Amino acid sequence: MSKISCKVIRPKNTYEGKQAFSYFEGISAETSNATGICMHLLTIPPNGRAKAHKHLAHETAIYVLAGTAGMWFGENMDEHLEVSAGEYLYIPANMPHLPYNASDSEPCTAVLARTDPNEQESVVLLPQFDAIHQS
Repeated sequence: MSKISCKVIRPKNTYEGKQAFSYFEGISAETSNATGICMHLLTIPPNGRAKAHKHLAHETAIYVLAGTAGMWFGENMDEHLEVSAGEYLYIPANMPHLPYNASDSEPCTAVLARTDPNEQESVVLLPQFDAIHQS
């Protein structure tokens, strides 16, 4: 068993999430032996869109650094919100959601934190919702 200690993570790599976004590696069980949290950086490119999904039993907190993102959410994906630079977004555990960037020219960059230290382990894709709300 490795010793638990403080660790600096220098994000040199990205990885493709199940949700179809590329994330900059950050804090997770894989990078730091975290046991209760993950945190990473996401940039949604102009017109970028995730796959519809939810995170089983894990909450998500997001702080938008630049740009604006939209998100469809709810049991039937019939609720909508927008979150912009300087704002926070909370997503409860098990909440179906489909985030996107509606801008044709500006990326949206955010810091994401989740109560799942394995980051992708709790992701459940919801393909039945991928075709709705197409731009």
